[in-house]
Amino acid sequence: MPFETYGETRPFANAIRRATQQKSMPPWFADPNVGKFSNDPSLRPTEIETLAAWAEAKSPAGETKDAPLARPGVESWSNRKADLLLKMPQAVPLPASGDIEYTYEIVPTNFKEDRWVQMAEVLPSLRSNVHHAVVYVRPPDSNWLRHAPVGVPFTASTLTDPEDRRGAHWTDSDVLLVYAPGSSPDAWPEKMAKFIPAGSDLVFQMHYTANGRRASDQSSIGLIFSSHTPEQRVLTLQLTNDHFVIPPGVPDYRVEARGTLPHDATLLSFLPHMHLRGKLFEYNLIRKSMGTEGKPDYEIEPLLRVHYHFHWQMSYRISEPRFLRAGAELQAVAWYDNSKGNPHNPDWQAEVRWGEQIYDEMMVGFFDVAVPAGVDKQHFFARTKEPQQVP
Repeated sequence: MPFETYGETRPFANAIRRATQQKSMPPWFADPNVGKFSNDPSLRPTEIETLAAWAEAKSPAGETKDAPLARPGVESWSNRKADLLLKMPQAVPLPASGDIEYTYEIVPTNFKEDRWVQMAEVLPSLRSNVHHAVVYVRPPDSNWLRHAPVGVPFTASTLTDPEDRRGAHWTDSDVLLVYAPGSSPDAWPEKMAKFIPAGSDLVFQMHYTANGRRASDQSSIGLIFSSHTPEQRVLTLQLTNDHFVIPPGVPDYRVEARGTLPHDATLLSFLPHMHLRGKLFEYNLIRKSMGTEGKPDYEIEPLLRVHYHFHWQMSYRISEPRFLRAGAELQAVAWYDNSKGNPHNPDWQAEVRWGEQIYDEMMVGFFDVAVPAGVDKQHFFARTKEPQQVP
């Protein structure tokens, strides 16, 4: 629960003291020895001491006149009113139990002109059932899911066109926003924004999980537009490996993916995604050179190392964005705990592969880059055909 008032907060004073002293709150899972990130909410030692002293003094109230203004509720726009709120036209009914296939809903923007988005936030109407959501931009000239219904929920199995069925499992369409539990709104600096061409649709890809009660969700996305054409366009790219097999009982299984940037780009942020067996996730920059004996040498520069927590899938925004030349090679490495000792493991005796359901696994390393405003995502990112082990 959020602590918005003194009355809500005071009963938890001792719990707050313990959590901040143990550094389990505020939630932050990046290794402090790797990279610096602008959205790091970690408290300074003096702030932790202040909270401890407040709790030990029986948590007295401060001056009412110094109280902060009330923040919006948890189900509302986080920072300020959106310029535009687009809601899925039809609510998605959710069963009380069982697997729920990835659900899509196409939302027309009806934009008469190109729009640049400065800030975006997904607002689930039922957060408890939303495992994650990805909102894609479908330009008017795209054939992706072109025969799928508009404004109503559908899944791959309900589509009749074979190409649309394949498209429900893979697309190279531009990502507007990724939402997962613990994630925050995406906001970009003044000279950067995401692009939505005139006449585009937004395609909501929703991953729901059942939680014992029948319910429905009708998620929205809030957009704040840039007042001018920016100098740079933000693209969300990803490093993915979907061909792994995690053996039963293994506590530390390694999976990796690599890719190269065919154009210059400025690296902005990371968002790793795994499921319940996720343990660690790392992004690296790899430099390759020829050694004295004619054999390749690899220099690995860690960019982010995360002690993964499924219930807090956070983005990590680089404090000083990193300019990378064309040809730069990025590596994502994930470790999984499929052992009996993992309290979140649904079945430690299972052989685990890539899959959509929560008892399956995923390995996706999202990352944002900034490129010149006129650069399109198509063919921007090239992934190596086969992941390779780095010595």
